[in-house]
Amino acid sequence: MGSVNLKTIAEKAGVSLATASRVLSGSDYPVKDELRERVLQVAQELDYVPNANARGLLRGRSQTVGVLVGDVSDPFFSGMIGGIHDVAGKAGYMVTTVNTYREPGAELDIVRRLRAQRVDILILAASGLADPIHTESMQRSLRAFVEDGKSVVLIGRHEVAGDFPASRVEFDNRLAAREVAEHLQGLGHREVAVVAGNSRLLSIADRVAGFRDVLGESLVVVEAEPTRDGGYEACGAILDDHPRVTAIAATADQMAFGVLARLRERGVQVPGQVSVTGFNDIAFAVDTVPALTTAHLPLREMGRSAMELGLRGLEGGHDRVDTKPQLVVRGSTGPVGR
Repeated sequence: MGSVNLKTIAEKAGVSLATASRVLSGSDYPVKDELRERVLQVAQELDYVPNANARGLLRGRSQTVGVLVGDVSDPFFSGMIGGIHDVAGKAGYMVTTVNTYREPGAELDIVRRLRAQRVDILILAASGLADPIHTESMQRSLRAFVEDGKSVVLIGRHEVAGDFPASRVEFDNRLAAREVAEHLQGLGHREVAVVAGNSRLLSIADRVAGFRDVLGESLVVVEAEPTRDGGYEACGAILDDHPRVTAIAATADQMAFGVLARLRERGVQVPGQVSVTGFNDIAFAVDTVPALTTAHLPLREMGRSAMELGLRGLEGGHDRVDTKPQLVVRGSTGPVGR
């Protein structure tokens, strides 16, 4: 048998095309129970799958959500995506996740392509960029999307106008970094280095600023790729160029994993000689040796909140959820040992 369509179902069930359509589209139009059961039985027997695009055109919804992330392999984003799926699945939504690789041009192009795909909700999980031209272009594109009856959710800090009609899931990166820095300062650390991701990202700039608030301008900042290997290479440079450093703070846990590996390779005791901290509290942070002290972000909960706000936005409401930082102290930090 060829492809099964609505006409095939109607003919096999012995009903009109309109009746088959009403039953299979979930219409409220009254249909006799006997006819409804006959249509549903035939549809099941023939494994009929409705045309989602056609149904979307009828309902004005595509039942899809587009999610922009910096890199889906980054545990920071994968944690949020899991939360988005938790809510989207129950609401009957499909999730399309796209990497921006933190490229402004790619991000704008992806937003346009997702709009062309008629997604109902756009969730920007990637951090905003400190780039006025990019921000203005993005805001213009997102505003047109919202004016088309769709919904936008921003996770993290984005430099868009305060009256922009989007929902937000926010986290105070600067405050969280200050709490990590105060913890190190309380342990007697004064010579501290930060292994930081791309400083053009507002989240990273806020985290570095939080460390500077507490530790001052003497803070050593080494920029690196936000990966395990990036942390590994940055740690080597810190040990060679700043031998007096007694603590290394990373702006992402996976970077801290690389720091720990390099210190272990060099025979540097953690936390006896150098303390190490991370950021985000991803799943593996508790399994390092020693376990990693880090700033906890409720990533999955943030993803759930974003999807819930996105659905609410389709009804015209815009809201904001603030998540509070929480310092998780584990074995990778201790008093200055020198």
